[in-house]
Amino acid sequence: MSDIPPIVLTFAATDPSGGAGLQADILTVASMGCHPLSVVTAVTIQDSSGVDDVLPIDAEWVADQARAVLEDMPVAAFKIGLLGSVENIAAIAEVISDYPDIPLVFDPVLASGRGDDLASEDMLDAMRELLLPQTTILTPNSMEARRLIQDEENDEDNPNLAECAKRIMLLGCEYVLVTGTHEHTPKVINTLYGARGVVRSDNWPRLPGIYHGSGCTLASAIAALLASGLPVEEAVKEAQEYTWQALQFGFRPGMGQHIPDRLFWARDEDDEPKEDESDTLH
Repeated sequence: MSDIPPIVLTFAATDPSGGAGLQADILTVASMGCHPLSVVTAVTIQDSSGVDDVLPIDAEWVADQARAVLEDMPVAAFKIGLLGSVENIAAIAEVISDYPDIPLVFDPVLASGRGDDLASEDMLDAMRELLLPQTTILTPNSMEARRLIQDEENDEDNPNLAECAKRIMLLGCEYVLVTGTHEHTPKVINTLYGARGVVRSDNWPRLPGIYHGSGCTLASAIAALLASGLPVEEAVKEAQEYTWQALQFGFRPGMGQHIPDRLFWARDEDDEPKEDESDTLH
């Protein structure tokens, strides 16, 4: 099988704007040198500003899409994004449970960049119970990390992110990469947590503008790099570098948010990309 590129299977909703969701996953995975397989979990009505509506796909169809390609091709990594329904969460959890050796990158899409709610409390409960125990690396932003640990017994308004990561890992996932885009810090601080605490922390210059699909890009890049054989820490580092460059060269094709240019490396640019400006703390 060495003559084929690594294969990544992504579960996500469609985005007709091409900024996020399934289209973002496919572009990113292909840009990273892997072959993307895609399972549609929902169809959305959205543009570069936000999500207007979500139509979940029937859970049996979700499972059948996945099993058809899994029985045909050697998948090297899973990536999960917007799920659409409790039933879809259960169906996907059952499918991936048959492949425990395949790394799973889970981007818990709980709201759009505009703030549209995309996950009910029942869906959050199902994620905690069925998907987090099977997750290799979870990639929430700070708002998602806090929401994932909130329940009737724990309703803190602004819990510490390190504590959030610790509680999330107690639910079963191996690593948590909390991204700091929504934090009020001079630089964006992304921190990878493991069983022994902080694995790495990376500081990135804040770029102007608001971006549609940055989380999808980062998670898909991590999945592609894991599929290519990189260990988690190195995959997280390289995926951040790729994502920052995609954001740096992002464009605004509509009236809403900017879209990352996931094919930035293929453009003829007058100016060379800026050098890696991250400040890594181990």
